[in-house]
Amino acid sequence: MSVYRTRTYIAADFDHDKDAVDQLHKWNDSKKWSLSFSDAHDLQTSSDNSLYCSIKSSLKYRMDGSKTFVLIVGNNTNKITKGGCQNCGSYNSHTYSCARGYSVDYRSYIKYECDKAVEAGIKIIVLYNDTKVDKTKCPEVLRNTGTHKAMVFYKDGKYYWDYQSVKEAFGI
Repeated sequence: MSVYRTRTYIAADFDHDKDAVDQLHKWNDSKKWSLSFSDAHDLQTSSDNSLYCSIKSSLKYRMDGSKTFVLIVGNNTNKITKGGCQNCGSYNSHTYSCARGYSVDYRSYIKYECDKAVEAGIKIIVLYNDTKVDKTKCPEVLRNTGTHKAMVFYKDGKYYWDYQSVKEAFGI
């Protein structure tokens, strides 16, 4: 099924950077801080206990409906392996194949999402859950692509979410 590209796709390490994702949604849902995006994850849900290939199929469906891809980069983004077939219970490490007959994809969910965003040719925004942009933490395929901005700033001994920087990244 084809979908019009109207959504914003948010990818992140939800185990470590969910606070940054939640902040994006807070700004989006607020009348004062509105970023005005429609989340691609609302198009289709998938369960964490689904097969990795089923989840990737769902991710592709969401990406197909997206005009903007946002990756939130944290300290662990490049270390994540979840989503790679080698970590799936259906993967046969002796034959390097899927016991269910599906094709094998060793990319993590995040690397898969980044590759799909580049292939789709959509707007790419890379937000760092930090006070600085450190492209070594970003998946290689996006290091020199899109708009890269820090989501946090430090002032008077405290850390704050940087709405202005994020707003600029979105082009608002």
